[in-house]
Amino acid sequence: MFKTMKLKPMVMVAGLLTATISFAQTTPMPQQQNQSQIEVTDAELNKFAKVFQGLQVANQDIQRKMMAVIDAEEMDVATFNKIQKAKLENTEVDAAPEDVKKHEKAVEKIEVMQVGFQKEMETLITNSGLSIERYQEIATAMQTNQGLQERLQKILMG
Repeated sequence: MFKTMKLKPMVMVAGLLTATISFAQTTPMPQQQNQSQIEVTDAELNKFAKVFQGLQVANQDIQRKMMAVIDAEEMDVATFNKIQKAKLENTEVDAAPEDVKKHEKAVEKIEVMQVGFQKEMETLITNSGLSIERYQEIATAMQTNQGLQERLQKILMG
């Protein structure tokens, strides 16, 4: 699944909501209703919040590991991201050939890590008592539903 995605830049950038939303978008949704208007109970939102916090920790860990992979290839993050952006946009890569080779090696290792991260995310979600589909529905609705965002923020702050 992740091989076809080729390392979305969000993985390199901090921000769990981005990671959560990306996760929600990588798996087909069972229904295509207006996701911002779904009903979310307090119990569901509490479960979502617990998973959200767990995913923040996991996201930080995977980012640290990815940085280590890039460092091990003797690349700086800016060069890696520049090459990655060019590849994602299908534009000409403006980098030294040796940096492109280092990037390819790093991407191979990071893609393997992403598979593990995907499984870890799924386990966190299912262990919370939410289905992956329901978590995805809530995460998708969270993008545009201000009220839902505010409710989540209260839980996370409280």
